Amino acid sequence: MILIYWDTIQVIYLSYLALLSIVIIRAMTFSKILIIIQRSNGDVLLSSSLIQNLAKYYNPTFIDLLVNDDTIAIAKMLPNIRNIYTFSYKEKKEHRIKQEVNIIKKIYKNYDLSINLTSSDRSVLYAILASKYSISAIENNNKKSWWKKILLNNYYIFDVKKHILLNNLEPLKLIGIKQEDNEISLNIDDSVIEKIKLRLADFHIFKFIIFHPSAQYSYKIYPQKLRNDLLLMLNNLKIPIIISGGSNNIDSQISRQIPELKNVFNWIGETSIEEYVALSYLSDAYIGMDTLNMHVAASQNKRIFAIFGPTNLSMWAPWSSQLYSKTLDNAPIQTYDHITIFQANLACVACGKAGCDDSHGKSECLDHINPKVVFDEVQKWKSKLP
Repeated sequence: MILIYWDTIQVIYLSYLALLSIVIIRAMTFSKILIIIQRSNGDVLLSSSLIQNLAKYYNPTFIDLLVNDDTIAIAKMLPNIRNIYTFSYKEKKEHRIKQEVNIIKKIYKNYDLSINLTSSDRSVLYAILASKYSISAIENNNKKSWWKKILLNNYYIFDVKKHILLNNLEPLKLIGIKQEDNEISLNIDDSVIEKIKLRLADFHIFKFIIFHPSAQYSYKIYPQKLRNDLLLMLNNLKIPIIISGGSNNIDSQISRQIPELKNVFNWIGETSIEEYVALSYLSDAYIGMDTLNMHVAASQNKRIFAIFGPTNLSMWAPWSSQLYSKTLDNAPIQTYDHITIFQANLACVACGKAGCDDSHGKSECLDHINPKVVFDEVQKWKSKLP
């Protein structure tokens, strides 16, 4: 009986401390904020809701970002950002220490609040060193995270069963802010939109669909034969299909494999990220892989037809407020809001691995997604257009 009472007292005491902490934090004013996102383009884009909530609540003097250098283009398009620091994984080992020191010099104790959205040791240390009050995601593994719990002012466990956007909003709870916004926003310069409009006009294109066949990792890419079969069918819809992509090796290889078709326009390697965002803004729909471009389309409320391989939907599906009430982790076809997702009808889907070997090899599940199934859904949508 005494043990039961003691457990109850502990729970009450810890709850009191948590409540007191929130009251104290809410009384604090954070006018200089650093947000650290050392992951991919998609992670950076899906931080925009957190940034907007912070900007509305604190109206801070400034919000700065620390991101990987290969995400700088999308980071520059986020609203409410003053300055961006970058870290490069491409630096040679002998230059890494110098890079670390330079970053620490720039951020050391320059902020009132730092929020780190990943659990890596490096990014946690940046958060601790940057501000008076530091918050970070940490692993659900005490052997890895014990020291982070001691040195951070506050932390949250990164939940792999929760969408990345909602994970990114967890810090708001820790500083007593009621979430008001879960939208994704990007700034697009009007001049860039006009530039893309002019290029489309040169091809007499006004209504069109984006087809994005590539992804950052090859294990997410639809096989060539199935991709080209789908393009042959889409060509018969008599609506322009613009193929998008970058200029890296994966995209360049795909570009060489695109068939020449009357209504298919291969723009791979011909737009910057900002120009692509403008192109997406002007489009009617997105067809393609689960990658940054899909998340851009979701942020613009475009009609989406997304082809998923091993990726977990619970964490990486195109964002919509209807996501959790309307979706399953494993279903061959499912539609919620303006989004349709295609997966293989296999027991292993979605395994969440980086390919079947979990080492960026082939994802056999993608071989089992019939292009005719994808086309039929696109055709249904197209038939309802005015």
